[in-house]
Amino acid sequence: MKVTQEKLPASQIGLEIEITPEITKQTYEQVIKNLASTANIPGFRKGKVPRPILLQRLGTTRIKAAALEELIQDGIEQAVKQEAIPAIGQPQLRSSFEDLINNYEPGKPLTISAAVDVEPEVNLVQYTDLLFQAEEVKYDPERVDSTLEKERQELATLIPVEGRSAQIGDIAVVDFKGSFAKAEGEDETAELEPIPGAEATDFQVELQEDKFIPGFISGIVGMNPEETREIAAQFPDPYANEDLAGKAATFTVTLKELKEKELPEINDDFAQEISDFETLEELRASLVERYQKEADDKTKTNKQEALLTELLKHVEVDLPLTLVEQEVDAMLTQTAMRLSQQGLDVRKLFTQDIIPQLRERSRTEAIERIKRSLSLREVGKRESIEVTPEEIAARVKELLEQYPEEKEVDEDRLRSIVENELLTEKTIDWLLEHSSVELVPEGSLSPSEETEGAESDADVSQTEEENSEPSTTEVTEG
Repeated sequence: MKVTQEKLPASQIGLEIEITPEITKQTYEQVIKNLASTANIPGFRKGKVPRPILLQRLGTTRIKAAALEELIQDGIEQAVKQEAIPAIGQPQLRSSFEDLINNYEPGKPLTISAAVDVEPEVNLVQYTDLLFQAEEVKYDPERVDSTLEKERQELATLIPVEGRSAQIGDIAVVDFKGSFAKAEGEDETAELEPIPGAEATDFQVELQEDKFIPGFISGIVGMNPEETREIAAQFPDPYANEDLAGKAATFTVTLKELKEKELPEINDDFAQEISDFETLEELRASLVERYQKEADDKTKTNKQEALLTELLKHVEVDLPLTLVEQEVDAMLTQTAMRLSQQGLDVRKLFTQDIIPQLRERSRTEAIERIKRSLSLREVGKRESIEVTPEEIAARVKELLEQYPEEKEVDEDRLRSIVENELLTEKTIDWLLEHSSVELVPEGSLSPSEETEGAESDADVSQTEEENSEPSTTEVTEG
């Protein structure tokens, strides 16, 4: 078989494949033989249909099309194997099938044109002596006190208040009913229109301004138990319920009961109550260590992200469509698994209408992820960065000990994942050692444009754990 190769854009190899006359004839005759044994033609038993009748009833075009399908599939497969082309994905036919049928004559040579995706060549214009900035996250000592105070508030005892009116910090038990405020010029005698759902009995609210819509809390301050008051408030804009955003409201509020917090003293007993530590000093030391490490880890992550962003500016790579589509598939699968673990019905989120949109919006992120991976792999090759079997075994053992409840673990796959992660870590560390990073204050760099990927869409439903204050129990346990 004669095969001519041609380099095409998007990391494709073009193939001109000349199929010999013997093969074109042999395949055609085999198709006729197969059809003769299976065709149902009135007046003839299967396998007994004369050739002229078979050709007349089925038509030469249909028979040639069937033969062509085999010739194309076998021809491309053999050509890729013969030329030892490291193809990825499914080959694509470049010739027009209609033209092939018109040009196909059994017993004569046939030329077909195809293309196959191959691993892209990565051109690293520069990967050492990179210069970039990264935000430094510094440890904030106040976080320790704020965490302890939060836990202290959680352990507060509520005691009834007597002999005074409501003030900021109290816990109020109220009945309330909300209505839309009258617009200017509206009939004063007309009844107020109730706000759907804005009604409650024995509603307990802490008197802090951020606990309710603006005006509601300040209106309760100064009230005495059993007092009823009309309170003007206004829904913020934007607001979760768009029908209420920015609208003025009037709440009829009855203060039924008033309580205040009795807070425990922050001492050794307090530390034992909220953690496994015996003394407050040990608890504080643990929190300091935790928050210092957290700040250092965030700084390290910022440096790594800034490094990879800078590295991609110096990388030239022409990605094949197959790799991009595979990465998009992986991203959507990861997102679906995460949402499913959160208890969401993936089938309702990933409908046939929305999937094409998600795929398209994921492409930019998928391309960046592939470029990062390929660039790091190329650096690893050039600098002979390797991971030892001992390092892999140690990390695998650590993971298995961390998650002993996981019964069914594919250890071969786990080792492969661990090897890839360790190699990535080593390569990034090597690049950081051979680059110059300027640490700048947190928040001083303008945020990069967010990628509109499927993973980003799915993250809307996730709690951003890194932005929340961890509880002392989470900090101290484990």
